[in-house]
Amino acid sequence: MQTTHVPLDAAAPGSQAQQTSYLWAITLVAAMGGLLFGYDWVVIGGARQFYEAYFQLTSEQLVGWANSSALVGCFLGSLAAGYLGDRFGRRRLLLVSGILFSISSGLTGWASSFSMFILWRIVGGTAIGLSSNISPLYIAEISPASVRGRLVSLNQFAIVVGILLAQIANWQIARPIPEHITRIDFLQTWNVQYGWRWMFCAVVVPAVVFTVMSLFIPESPRWLLTKSRDDEAYKVLKRVGGLPYALSELPAIKKNLQLETGIQTSWKELCVAGMRRVVFIGAALAVLQQWTGINILFNYAAEVYRSAGYGDNDILLNIVITGAINLVFTVLAMLIVDRVGRRPMMLFGCIGIGLSHLLSAMAYHARWHSGAILVLTLSAIACYALTLAPVTWVLISEIFPNRIRSQAVSFAVCALWIASFALTYTFPLINRKLGSSGTFLGYGGICMLGAIFVLAFVPETKGRTLEEIEASVLSSKQ
Repeated sequence: MQTTHVPLDAAAPGSQAQQTSYLWAITLVAAMGGLLFGYDWVVIGGARQFYEAYFQLTSEQLVGWANSSALVGCFLGSLAAGYLGDRFGRRRLLLVSGILFSISSGLTGWASSFSMFILWRIVGGTAIGLSSNISPLYIAEISPASVRGRLVSLNQFAIVVGILLAQIANWQIARPIPEHITRIDFLQTWNVQYGWRWMFCAVVVPAVVFTVMSLFIPESPRWLLTKSRDDEAYKVLKRVGGLPYALSELPAIKKNLQLETGIQTSWKELCVAGMRRVVFIGAALAVLQQWTGINILFNYAAEVYRSAGYGDNDILLNIVITGAINLVFTVLAMLIVDRVGRRPMMLFGCIGIGLSHLLSAMAYHARWHSGAILVLTLSAIACYALTLAPVTWVLISEIFPNRIRSQAVSFAVCALWIASFALTYTFPLINRKLGSSGTFLGYGGICMLGAIFVLAFVPETKGRTLEEIEASVLSSKQ
């Protein structure tokens, strides 16, 4: 096989990358994992009132388990992603996640029993766990520093598009339900018998497209260099950012990897003195993103809006409105993340979401008009979409040193899914005990504590290469 000579000293370090169409194309393919993640994650919010009736789920425990069971798979997928990503590469795991999305979506929709529904939700969650690790990691590793925040945010944009598509699909698939319908008549409606099934199955087509497209993207150049496949890495870097960029970036990455030669990479590496602080920051950011309570507004949207006084037909439209707001502010986040910086956006997000939740608690307690609840809900989602939603993923993909990045991202995302499971499973129980006012008061308090954490611990990474971030993190006080 013909090899390519790589002149490592032909360009000065720091050459600017060209923003090639190839870079954007492969980023969009990788981000499709985020789109499937968003759809599969949120489709349950509109379908739950129908499948709960179909499977006759009446207790808070069963309702919580149905809504959170996918998170077991998310945890398992995240746990495996670090090892598998290092062993087999980023591209192959994206392919596997696409296959799992394709299979699980169809079989969840046509589950014949509650047990089979749970089984295939867990399989779909495993696909989410893999893609939520590998998609942002892959994008971060192929992206030049000058546009990395924007491109990693593209993964969050894809998640938001997937969320909106799920909400629109739920809205369009569901048929109008007469007001004051009896329980027996409700059980016989098309929505209960078939509608929720098509809501899950609708994502099969994009999942198959993602699976096929994953066959045509290159492997991460950083992963290729860890396997001593220098020629392949050089070709990828050249196509991604042009010749000067490849000649500059390749030796910088190789130098960093050479410093790590002989160091065994394992889960134990995350606990050594030089790594504990940054691993703690990454995991805490992941937990914070979930415990802001925003996912409650997606997974339990029907219950949140019903408690505010909305009817069944208005609820699905309100859910679409929340998705549209989510999309608009995610686009805005992509435009400013590489200009404003990570820390200011995270601080603004924590405070903005916290104030929205605290006002929501007041609105529920004082029985304000249902329109006020909708506005405050949209305010919280707008703040989240602009800040914590994309920037948390950007930071998690950036702050870890090369030799532990795959395991550390996996650990952080595992923490995210554990936090998400705790949030999703406990919401019906907490809401029954404390009511909507007390529940949102708690989420608002967590957001304010999160702002203090960001101010004290989170580093700024804007405009710096992954190797520069690593040097800064390792030289900081541990």
